[in-house]
Amino acid sequence: MTTQFDMFSDNDVEAPARSPRAVSSKRMTPATLHEEGMVAHLSATGRYRVLRKLEPRGIASVIRPEYRLRGVIIDTETTGLDHRRDEIIEIGAIGFTFDEQGGIGDVTGVYGGLQQPTTSIPAEITKLTGITGEMVAGQFIDMLALRHIIDPADLIVAHNARFDRPFCEAFSASFSGKAWACSNVEIDWSSRGFEGTKLGYLVGQAGLFHEGHRAIDDCFALLEVLSLGSNSDARSPFAELYQASQRSRVRIFAENSPFDMKDHLKARGYRWSDGSDGRPKCWWIEVDEADLDDELNYLRSDIYRYPEADPPFRHLTAFDRFRA
Repeated sequence: MTTQFDMFSDNDVEAPARSPRAVSSKRMTPATLHEEGMVAHLSATGRYRVLRKLEPRGIASVIRPEYRLRGVIIDTETTGLDHRRDEIIEIGAIGFTFDEQGGIGDVTGVYGGLQQPTTSIPAEITKLTGITGEMVAGQFIDMLALRHIIDPADLIVAHNARFDRPFCEAFSASFSGKAWACSNVEIDWSSRGFEGTKLGYLVGQAGLFHEGHRAIDDCFALLEVLSLGSNSDARSPFAELYQASQRSRVRIFAENSPFDMKDHLKARGYRWSDGSDGRPKCWWIEVDEADLDDELNYLRSDIYRYPEADPPFRHLTAFDRFRA
């Protein structure tokens, strides 16, 4: 019986006649071909793309002193989308060190915990996350263990900080007063050759695969994606993210803008706020501080058509960006 290893054998065993192409292909694959060789051989054909299983990094036994700053990658699973009503049922967190240039150093701590909510977990959430009511029964997130990772953090990173930050701050005051960064919107993934920003897509295009939708697994996956290019001259995604977190941005509120201009605002990137989150009930946008004057001029000339219009705006840093 032919085994899988026979596909890579060049032993001189008499066999039925094969086409010249088949014989040539066989002679190029010696019996001693190891795993890396198999990957290289398949990739070289141009007909295969091999994904490697993501291996989580271990906690460092010695923390290198040249990486002075502390970061945390955080991910949550919840019972829904509204931080004012829904609850966290799982938190994953990875503490790590980094330097002023955005170079990632060592993993300093890992935490993953489940929490029983006050209401039952909706079926669609279980389908998405794999978390059932039985799994969280009697479970509580260990805040002492979590704070050991969160408290020293100079920067908290989430792949959808606009979602995770409000839930985390509603869950514990330990998350308040921290600088946050969003690896989804504050990294120019398209310029790096990625055609999407979902974590699963980024991982796959990086040549990896992992068990997604559990909080700690997604944290490890994000850590690897943020580290891409860190061993070369290219700036890593995390270095770009850290630089972005240092910049001040401005949130502009297009209050009392004409109703018939809503499609123009939406096309430019403005988002609608219904006023329920404490913001003005209007269209709004965030821009870099250097782009403030240009955006105000756009509103005055194209939206209000009144040169003296003075829409309100607010300066934001990583300490208040992505808050509810």
